[in-house]
Amino acid sequence: MKKTTGTDRKITSNWRPATQAVRGGTWRSEHGETSEALFLTSGYTYDDAQTVADRFAGEAEGMTYSRLQNPTVAMLEERIALMEGAEACRAQASGMAAMTAALLCQLSAGDHVVGARAAFGSCRWLLDHLLPRFAIETTIVDSADNEAWEAAIRPNTKVFFFETPANPTLDVVDLAHVCGLAKSRGITSVVDNAFATSALQRPMDFGADVVAYSATKLMDGQGRVLAGAVCGSREWIEEVLLPFQRNTGPNCAPFNAWVVLKGLETLGLRAHRQSESAVELGRFLESRVPRILHPGLESHPRHALAMKQMSATGPIFALDVETREKAFSLLDALKLIDISNNIGDARSLMCHPASTTHAGMSDEDRADMGVTEGLLRINVGLEDIEDLKEDLDQALTKAGF
Repeated sequence: MKKTTGTDRKITSNWRPATQAVRGGTWRSEHGETSEALFLTSGYTYDDAQTVADRFAGEAEGMTYSRLQNPTVAMLEERIALMEGAEACRAQASGMAAMTAALLCQLSAGDHVVGARAAFGSCRWLLDHLLPRFAIETTIVDSADNEAWEAAIRPNTKVFFFETPANPTLDVVDLAHVCGLAKSRGITSVVDNAFATSALQRPMDFGADVVAYSATKLMDGQGRVLAGAVCGSREWIEEVLLPFQRNTGPNCAPFNAWVVLKGLETLGLRAHRQSESAVELGRFLESRVPRILHPGLESHPRHALAMKQMSATGPIFALDVETREKAFSLLDALKLIDISNNIGDARSLMCHPASTTHAGMSDEDRADMGVTEGLLRINVGLEDIEDLKEDLDQALTKAGF
């Protein structure tokens, strides 16, 4: 591969997904390094005054300041965009920086947003608390009710915002219907795809306008750094998102970008292996606990839709053991699986959403979302599936199941 081949869309767009994940976006310096270079710099120098003037005026390509461009971050942005099937991408400091930027960059006082009921706790906080502070109205709907999305539309509706599968209840949204409805009404659809990533689901293939990520999760895959990303059309990224990002600064650090670049090389392998293990583990547990929630299981109410939209259904599932006391007893009995509120890690992790990721929500809102006191969320890692079964079997027995 030549030094600039990885940035040539005429070539890279014809590569298959695994090749894009390893080589997409790669730009090599004059040294010809094999691994992507890590550029730890805040600023840049110029040979003459006109060069810097032209760059700041947008009349010449080149770096100006690492809040705007960085070579390592630019490689990550191109790789994510390529894998997503998007024209452009901007990396962010974290997943929540990505969600916040994707919304605030395009909303003003008097606008209206329709959001899904089931969502990560901080995403619901954006809808329930932050946006109303700026006189932006929000309506929360049951994401599985296609008619509810249409009924919620107002003349001032600007954005549909949802995650599928959703955190932590694994609700599945009909991407083609909801994104198609948004497009027909001139509404921008913003999809949080962190639970799946482009390795398992590409929302833009179903009509999504903007796709946002916590790259902290499956993209990194080993619990090392915080990062986020927002993908969209080049026009939207440059004219809507970039002015917001340039002036507010939620940028991804070069080192974090480099780590995520390394994670993307194995994303497809990890995501599919962990998805297979999650389905097998879920089937193992179905007869042991009152309820299992995973779109890869036939018992999920939208299993058929998930299989239509996704190449695999992800490493995350939830189980309900009815009470907080039983949930804590099960967590405390684990010997191999870690108690942790992260997801997407190569290590298996389990947490109690009502007291962690969704602890800041009211009891009523959690109940409305289906985040019960007995709900536990599992991130299935890359360990041997039999070891995971044995650990959960002994923990369930100690917890009285």
